[in-house]
Amino acid sequence: MIMLKIAFFDTKPYDQNWFDKINDVHTITYYENRLNSATASLAKGNEVVCAFVNDDISAETIGILQNLGVRLIALRCAGYNNVDMKAAFGKIHVVRVPAYSPYAVAEHAMALLLTLNRKLHRAYNRTRDFNFSLVGLGGIDLYGKTVGIIGTGKIGRVFIDICHGFGMNIIAYDLYPGEDSDIKYVDLNTLFKESDVISLHCPLTDETRHLLDAVAFSHMKNGVIIINTSRGALIDTVALLEALNNGKIGGAGLDVYEEESDFFYQDLSGTIIHDDLLALLVSRPNVLLTSHQGFLTEEALSNIAETTLANIDEFFKNDAIINEICYQCDAGKVEGNCSKKRTGRCF
Repeated sequence: MIMLKIAFFDTKPYDQNWFDKINDVHTITYYENRLNSATASLAKGNEVVCAFVNDDISAETIGILQNLGVRLIALRCAGYNNVDMKAAFGKIHVVRVPAYSPYAVAEHAMALLLTLNRKLHRAYNRTRDFNFSLVGLGGIDLYGKTVGIIGTGKIGRVFIDICHGFGMNIIAYDLYPGEDSDIKYVDLNTLFKESDVISLHCPLTDETRHLLDAVAFSHMKNGVIIINTSRGALIDTVALLEALNNGKIGGAGLDVYEEESDFFYQDLSGTIIHDDLLALLVSRPNVLLTSHQGFLTEEALSNIAETTLANIDEFFKNDAIINEICYQCDAGKVEGNCSKKRTGRCF
């Protein structure tokens, strides 16, 4: 097996713990810095960079990495909307971890829904102050309610199974409906109108950016609960705040935020947050915000490390790269000049 040098960006203690536990071949240099055009020079002398969801892998960053001799960008996440895929095509190969643990994210989505609905976060804070009043802590039965699920990939389907366990009625929307399932698919307007809960499990693309905007909210039931464990920009934050203010949205459980890259994964408790939208969201009693922690289980972290290192090994063994992606790959369908079906690689 080839011993490689890997520059690992945006490192957190749990990242290093799991990668050190599984890696016994490669030399990994861990940087707390996020990868961007200003920090890309740290990758000098490395064949691989390992990046995460909030690294800024722009055309400029990619150009610097290519000039340094970096051959592979190994994303330790499923999403890749932070990568300029067109700029990378033909220059640097990109791999990802498509399914580290759909259970981790789907279970976190249900945890957000349960906590938000039954006001568990507020009850916890009250009882710590010996306030045992139940006023204002009421919720609804989830049994018999309709949940609209947008995106029925692996995470969406696990969430569907969880909702079945609660006796909920399930409807779904997906640009690529699963043909091998008994999922009840409807159009978006029907989903908006009929759902008591809407949960987002789709990727962020040009088609899905601000999928939930002022128009979408206007079609929804009064008091609908919104859950988002996918990508922040699926929701227009300004429109969400307005819908929360006028009572259209009964609550929002969010593990993501449009501008999260400036804030998430850091301890900013002693600083002033210069983002009025984020401050307003956090101040709302019917908003529950977590900092993109849906993936954070032992099983998921282990799978992320194993798959990332396997992706790297495949590339340098000149094997077909199962988890390679390029801008011409589309939901597993290869189009245009991508040669993955023919050669096992995107280019």
